[in-house]
Amino acid sequence: MYDLGLIYRGHRVVNWDVKGQTTISDDEIIYEERKAKLYTFRYGLLADGTPFPIAIATTRLETKFGDTAVAVHPSDEQYKQFVGKTFDVDFCGTPLSIKVIADESVEKDFGTGALGVTPAHSMIDWEIAQRHSLPFKQIIDEYGKMIVENPLVHGKKTAEAREIVAEELRTRGLIEKEEEIAQNVATAERTGGIIEPLPKLQWFIAVNKPFGDVKKTLKELMIDAVKKDGVVILPERFERIYFNWIENLRDWCISRQIWFGHQIPVWYKDDEIFAGVAVPEGDGWAQDPDTLDTWFSSGLWPFSTLGWPEKTDDLATYFPNAVLETGYDILFFWVARMILMSEVLMGGAPFKRVYLHGLVRDDKGRKMSKSLGNIIDPLTMADKYGADATRLSLVIGAAAGNDIKLSEDRIRGYRNFSTKLWNIARFINMNKPADFENEKTTAEAAIATREEIKELDTLKLEVTKYIDNFEFHLAGEKLYHYTWHRLADEIIEQEKKTLADGTDAEKAESYALLEHLLLGSLTMLHPFMPFITEEIYQIFRPGKMLMVEKW
Repeated sequence: MYDLGLIYRGHRVVNWDVKGQTTISDDEIIYEERKAKLYTFRYGLLADGTPFPIAIATTRLETKFGDTAVAVHPSDEQYKQFVGKTFDVDFCGTPLSIKVIADESVEKDFGTGALGVTPAHSMIDWEIAQRHSLPFKQIIDEYGKMIVENPLVHGKKTAEAREIVAEELRTRGLIEKEEEIAQNVATAERTGGIIEPLPKLQWFIAVNKPFGDVKKTLKELMIDAVKKDGVVILPERFERIYFNWIENLRDWCISRQIWFGHQIPVWYKDDEIFAGVAVPEGDGWAQDPDTLDTWFSSGLWPFSTLGWPEKTDDLATYFPNAVLETGYDILFFWVARMILMSEVLMGGAPFKRVYLHGLVRDDKGRKMSKSLGNIIDPLTMADKYGADATRLSLVIGAAAGNDIKLSEDRIRGYRNFSTKLWNIARFINMNKPADFENEKTTAEAAIATREEIKELDTLKLEVTKYIDNFEFHLAGEKLYHYTWHRLADEIIEQEKKTLADGTDAEKAESYALLEHLLLGSLTMLHPFMPFITEEIYQIFRPGKMLMVEKW
């Protein structure tokens, strides 16, 4: 990818986790709603003693030491006279040179219609600065402290510096309005630390650069994989979410300042850079100390596990995969990254279908976490209620892409179903006529046209269709209700009198019917409840395994 020009090293504004001391991607940010103050102010007085001509609004006054421009919309008449001019102004004791620029990205009806541009501490402002060739200056360091040479704030944490700046502007009569608002604050998913946008020298993947023989960008290839090449995302509503994410995708920062991971395969010596799979020859080379983003590494999974870059039999057989099954919460982290990496390195998408399951939440709908003490351990539940009951509790009611609420009571309920299945099997087995083998052929011929047999065949078609359409929850639900309420509550009840008082031929026919319905039910239930169904099946068919029987 480096040789293709898709991976590059450059200075860009990245998401810096102040607590974790590493870069993170846009997708690893959790936004928390907090109260904040929105200040409408002017930077200060110009040399002639008049105030700066444009008022701007911000919640982060402390970053204004790094402003190099004010942006307005090109069609905004109220600011047209100032566009292109540069104003030298004193901001709380720090001289600033502010250029007024016109940029289409500015919302002229929001706030004052003017935006203070801080290129070093905002990704949006960085992009504006690139378009207008604006200088940038870093005024916050990696620890979230001010590094601007101003005794008022130097060395102070950003939150403290904000209050100091606000008080200074009030004293100078430069604040026009203060209002409390709700604000989404960016925090790191793993550490909970505040995210500071900082300019840093990092490694990136270019997503908007056409490359190789395909002459397409990574964004275009990722969209084509679903729109043209037939990758199906289930449920379908996530396709729109996938496309929306790609449209807003920036160049992906892939270097991380963490201990564990693939160390970046790049070596430096003076001004030389060497990228390769082996250490370069000669002395004085030092490998880049950073690691690759976890999702870069796991994005290689569909082919790296099959022997790539060698052309192995496994690679030829299993790439692309038929179905990828994962949670909807890592659609961008993992699924999109696998598509991106496979398109570049394999020339195609890594799978044909993506099935996205929901999250398992507690009975109050909360995400399970150690801090809440609401984690349900499936191994504990399997020991207590059986693996089959635990599996079934995670299938029934769990439509693709929808979260489910799980509780011990729910699992206990499906343990009751397991018990019911045992009881059904025990009853049928106990009522097997002593000479059934002699009557078997005649009995099976007699039941062939019975409505109960036709009903089971219809059920098989319905369940097969549900499974083919990845509607596992509907298949499980249908089988649960058939086995308990139709087979046990109705059909067995109607056959009890015949089994007790019928002729030998009638008993054989009744038993043949119940055995046929039970084995048919076990076959369909097997993917959902493999242990109990296998055990019961081998009671009726000794020496045979249900796992390898035909559907």
